[in-house]
Amino acid sequence: HDTTSSGIGFTVWWLGQSPDAQQKVHEELDIVFGDSNRLPTPDDLKQLVYLEKCIKESLRLTPSVPLIARKLAQDVVIGDTTLPEGLTVVVVPVTTARDTRYWERPEEFYPEHFDTDKVTGRDPYAFIPFSAGPRNCIGQKFAITEEKAVLSWIFRRYKVETEEPFPGNRPIPELILKPSNGIRVRLTKR
Repeated sequence: HDTTSSGIGFTVWWLGQSPDAQQKVHEELDIVFGDSNRLPTPDDLKQLVYLEKCIKESLRLTPSVPLIARKLAQDVVIGDTTLPEGLTVVVVPVTTARDTRYWERPEEFYPEHFDTDKVTGRDPYAFIPFSAGPRNCIGQKFAITEEKAVLSWIFRRYKVETEEPFPGNRPIPELILKPSNGIRVRLTKR
């Protein structure tokens, strides 16, 4: 699950850079779990709405899969240009994910981008870390659930501070997006 581990790592990193968002995650976890160390249940994970917004915001800024390729099944006309059937088209999710037409604060980690009222009016293709349409990732709900379970375990126990900010630790767009210098964080017991 390289894609999921990439998503978890970047979410930890972004929350380490965003103390206010991390505080909201801690508050949400305290409401759902109290001081219990028990494993999360499916019902617990459904209640982690703000944590899910943080995961999605991390995926918006640093999508686990940086490129999506599709072969055209028919000619496609864009303006005066015709893309022929059989052409492989590469979509870069981060381009729409940082487009000012769709995102209030496109270059910032701002989980409120995923508030219900903002999502409702947004073009569904503005956020495509799992691709879109009939060939999207069938495991996306599982991936988000898995990330919520792991991240809830981490943030129930620790406060995270990020050691190295962008641009010093640029993501490397390989098959799976990963940071050039790993993810260095300082964990402090809560």
